Amino acid sequence: MIQVSYRALLGRNRNFRLVWLGGVVSQIGDWFNTVAVYALLLDLTNGSATAVAWMMVLQFLPMALVGPAAGVVVDRLDRRRIMIGSDLARGILILGLLLVRREADLWLAYAVMAASVAARAFFEPARTATIPNITSKQELVAANALSSASWAAMLALGAALGGLVTAVVGRDAAFVVNSGSFFVSAILIGRTHVESAFGREPAGGRHVSGLGDLLEGFRYVATRGYVMGLLSIKAGWGIAGGAVLLLTIFGERVFPVAGDPAVGIGILFGARGLGALIGGLITKRIGHTPDALRRAVAPSYLTYGACYVALAYVPNLWLASLAVLTAHGAGAILWVASTVLLQLHIPDELRGRLFAVELAVVTSIAAGATYLTAYGLDRLAMSPRSMAILIGATFIVPGTVWIRLASTWSKSPPERISQDTDSDPENEQELRQRLG
Repeated sequence: MIQVSYRALLGRNRNFRLVWLGGVVSQIGDWFNTVAVYALLLDLTNGSATAVAWMMVLQFLPMALVGPAAGVVVDRLDRRRIMIGSDLARGILILGLLLVRREADLWLAYAVMAASVAARAFFEPARTATIPNITSKQELVAANALSSASWAAMLALGAALGGLVTAVVGRDAAFVVNSGSFFVSAILIGRTHVESAFGREPAGGRHVSGLGDLLEGFRYVATRGYVMGLLSIKAGWGIAGGAVLLLTIFGERVFPVAGDPAVGIGILFGARGLGALIGGLITKRIGHTPDALRRAVAPSYLTYGACYVALAYVPNLWLASLAVLTAHGAGAILWVASTVLLQLHIPDELRGRLFAVELAVVTSIAAGATYLTAYGLDRLAMSPRSMAILIGATFIVPGTVWIRLASTWSKSPPERISQDTDSDPENEQELRQRLG
């Protein structure tokens, strides 16, 4: 099967092009905002890693709490309208950060970011579930690789520019840019013509509440060990939540630029984005077959861990940036491979729910990893370099597990059960009957 090029995908597929452009615009605003928020917290709390960690936790937990319910909504309602509504809500909410001026106002910053992430919990499953509906089988890997690469490019560009803008113009400018980016994204997505989700009418009390729909998704996973294994890929990667906090602390304590933590943080986050950009593009070259994508998982875990161990020993910001770049390149390969594999193996009727549950699980793990990292830095007085070694070594566990799983599945590959002509009509019909 011949894959399409990125140019052909964007040139011929108007719906995907508009959804992708909306994401590009909002993502660059997000990274302007992220650097500004972390710099704000460090400024108002005299450099507390715990203050930043709690912000990261609040950026994760709403995903875990709202995610399963959001998945039910995504599978019931028009996914395009859900994405537009989420963008509009976030555009309004972010303006609340302009009111945070002193330490006593920090509760507002936490509340604004938590509410914004809750809105994102609806957007992300809707977008991920929509991609297979607006792309062909030949376009699917390219679409996901491009989405990952552009997210990474906007991270690199937005974080670097966000650090400079915050240092030169001030934090408020970054907040306004982020707010405006969501409104632009809503306009772009509003111009698409995306086929709605199945639009099933709820039947029975459990389905009215959404509980029946959610349980159906869990039953589906419980009877398919392979799908459960695919859902665990990003869960293992969730340990990286602690690594992201560590980048903030390295930028402030280890490699500040001219005494300004915003610039150091921006450079390291930019390296993270550039690495993810390269990793996303590499994934397309790995191959589009499930077997090729599965084989990439274990080496990616191990590479990520080795680079964070190396981060503990580098003497300057530029070598630190190289270690971060390589680590997050491997992380992007993990993300794209797991997303494509799930899109190939999950029927459209269940896609929103299972991607929302996956997001809830990975964000819960990331929140826990972030808190433990802050605890080690602030309460146990561990140095950032020692924490980098610990985080890097932790990735040996999922890497080793996936070496075994990839070997097992290469001998007895699971069947594909969705995605156009590779689906099993009898299985699909049975699933539709169970779902009503």
